[in-house]
Amino acid sequence: MPEGPELHLASRFVNEACGGLVFGGCVEKSPISRNPEVPFESSAYRISASARGKELRLTLSPLPGAQPPQEPLALVFRFGMSGSFQLVPRDMLPPHAHLRFYTAPPGPRLALCFVDIRRFGHWDLGGEWQPGRGPCVLLEYEQFRENVLQNLADKAFDRPICEALLDQRFFNGIGNYLRAEILYRLRIPPFEKARTVLEALQQRRPGDPGPLAPKGGKSHKKKSKGLQQGPEDRTEDPPPPSKAPSRTRRARRGLPEQTTAQQPKGTSLQQDPEAPPVTEKRRGGGNQYSQTPQTPKMKPDTPPLEPEGTSAS
Repeated sequence: MPEGPELHLASRFVNEACGGLVFGGCVEKSPISRNPEVPFESSAYRISASARGKELRLTLSPLPGAQPPQEPLALVFRFGMSGSFQLVPRDMLPPHAHLRFYTAPPGPRLALCFVDIRRFGHWDLGGEWQPGRGPCVLLEYEQFRENVLQNLADKAFDRPICEALLDQRFFNGIGNYLRAEILYRLRIPPFEKARTVLEALQQRRPGDPGPLAPKGGKSHKKKSKGLQQGPEDRTEDPPPPSKAPSRTRRARRGLPEQTTAQQPKGTSLQQDPEAPPVTEKRRGGGNQYSQTPQTPKMKPDTPPLEPEGTSAS
């Protein structure tokens, strides 16, 4: 359904497309339209448009010397659900063109058409904006804001904000799709009481974004370490400790074997060759460093053991 922005764009289209055109003749109405006839005829006139909320005003202005003498005439359109303006060749009128304005010769004959497929659109003669509608949200923002804040005591603001936004006395130009976009982008619960949402605007201080600012602007997602630190502050984590390379691996790499002086700190050689090897764990459960056990020496006074089941010859 066309709402405030669509009416505003339609007025811009009419002004840009028809700004250099001269229209002439009478205004034709479709016989099936129930809207009023437009009693206007002139040999040369121009068309201009302006929008306010959900209404568009079309002004027909006769040029000097045009016949018959005619005063400017203004029409106010409400687009309903499917209204729009189209500029087409005169012999290619679109279906449902319920009001038509023709260009004057010479030059290609064109027609500015008000097209309304569902026929919910309406126009009124006289050019007066519909009474009871508030200021335009787009073009009269200060008046629009003042009108809302001064009337917060009205019972219309007892309703949920999703219903109050459709009241054209205060929100002229806002319809179904706009109220949904507004509440979604500002993260306002649609069934929150309208007065609760809007009354805090009365105490807003300069620079304060107010209660209609998007909530939850701070992301709860944890940033990665690389994003929190600059490139110059970023350090790589030390690699996990690896097991000491074996003698075979050292020989393959051409590395010198580990000597006693190169033993890890905190380890010592056992003095007693018969004592079992002692191992020491690194702090934090790392690798274990162990001494290579020494082969015990046989005592000189101990006779060699004979194999079981044999006797001396």
